[in-house]
Amino acid sequence: METPFVFGKIASDKNFTDRKAETERLVSNFGSSVNTILISPRRWGKSSVVAKAADISSKKEKNIRFCFIDLNNVRSEEQFYQQLATKVLNASATKTRILIENTRKFFGKLIPNVTISPDPRTELKLGLDWKEVKKEPDDILNLAEKISTENNLKFVICIDEFQNISEFENPLDIQKKMRSHWQKHKNVSYCLFGSKRHMMMDVFTSPSMPFYKFGDIIFLSKISLKDWIIFIQKRFADSGKKIGHNEARLVAELADCHPYYVQQLAQQSWLRTDTGCTMDIIEESFHDLVLQLSMLFQNLTDGLSRTQISLLKALTDNINQLSSKNTILEYQLGTSANVVKLKKMLINKEIIDIQGNEITFLDPLYKFWLKEYFFNN
Repeated sequence: METPFVFGKIASDKNFTDRKAETERLVSNFGSSVNTILISPRRWGKSSVVAKAADISSKKEKNIRFCFIDLNNVRSEEQFYQQLATKVLNASATKTRILIENTRKFFGKLIPNVTISPDPRTELKLGLDWKEVKKEPDDILNLAEKISTENNLKFVICIDEFQNISEFENPLDIQKKMRSHWQKHKNVSYCLFGSKRHMMMDVFTSPSMPFYKFGDIIFLSKISLKDWIIFIQKRFADSGKKIGHNEARLVAELADCHPYYVQQLAQQSWLRTDTGCTMDIIEESFHDLVLQLSMLFQNLTDGLSRTQISLLKALTDNINQLSSKNTILEYQLGTSANVVKLKKMLINKEIIDIQGNEITFLDPLYKFWLKEYFFNN
């Protein structure tokens, strides 16, 4: 029997839960050609909610086209332009003849190498002369707008992990090029999303940055405990198994409502259940899951300095005043200035996040492992 819980890939249809408000807002933005910036930690479901909104929008408007680019796999400006041009062209038409015509028609001075497989399911592959593109990338940055204007289409360019653009050789330069062209587009909108909140905030909220006030900023929050309970119970019931309200609540609470871990823990509990899921099954599944991740957590911890680990110890002990004299002495953190540096380092390593005065672990199971296994030893 197929497991009713999905993690590690796009959640759709019955596997997609809640996010009603965020989905509606995205659909509205896509339909109105409003640029959107979506921010949340990794594995909180950004890609799933964007895909859901794109699916709804495509059914509502037959002339809308979506292009998805993942900057996790793009390391340079050259690769980005190639990805952008390829995705836009593939979205512009389904017939090979029209694809080739669009390639010839809209590339201006650039003459790309085009490879199209005889397999109709295979996308067009594009090769570009980087020396020519580097001189004048306008044709690529404006490609979607040109095609949409001439063919009465509407494009939405969705770029995942957008903050990775800072790893390009000249990040400010390419951001200036993008903004100068994209802000003029009438038929193309952009959905730029990323997981490193502090970096995304720097790009989109700093007045000195090219993308300042570029669009509607959405912070993706955790799915509520109530919604998780309903979802878990329904998915168990759909598969012919049972889980009570309190048991479903325990699954969500142990995973701290973290979308990836809730689905994973629910799956592990479901696999151990014959007919009815019990508290013991969930507790056993949770501890087994933490142990499965222990090698990963150990390697992560081995890469930290002594003082970084000491700060994590203070956090697992629920110490709020990290810069107080008593805390600094007890946990050997050096100075209050050093505490500030340590927090920034742990943010950059995507271990913690800070919003206002609240410091949270981005991975709730890592926090549990530190407290119950690492520091207890």
